[in-house]
Amino acid sequence: MRRAGLFGVPRVRPWSWQAFLLGFVVVAMSAVLQGLCVALGAKLYFAAFLPSLFVLALVAGAPAAAFAALLTIPLVWWAFIPPVFRFTTLTSANADSINLFCLLAILLIGLADLCRKTVTIIRSGGLKPSGESAATNPQ
Repeated sequence: MRRAGLFGVPRVRPWSWQAFLLGFVVVAMSAVLQGLCVALGAKLYFAAFLPSLFVLALVAGAPAAAFAALLTIPLVWWAFIPPVFRFTTLTSANADSINLFCLLAILLIGLADLCRKTVTIIRSGGLKPSGESAATNPQ
């Protein structure tokens, strides 16, 4: 693992087995946290998973975060959507919740990937200025 330069967070290579293992661990930890939230009365099925996907995408890259997002959907459907611990047909509201989670997961993973690439550019010395710019064009 290398230091990312972003608050001292260690980075994992995006397509490595460590990244996917980290994705599995993050989903398991988020499920435990979500279980605690449900026990306290929360009805938001994906509340604990979205922030963890963003952090996972920052640390391990977009492929591991996409794997974790795809792993999250059947887990939430089975463990948190009533009746719990059974796969049943989804109601319209539950299907909308899954669709909204997919949209937000794509946006968060894309944002985290842009942050990762920006940190890489900054660590390599930043963008190199070209010879001319539009502001100094003599036309």
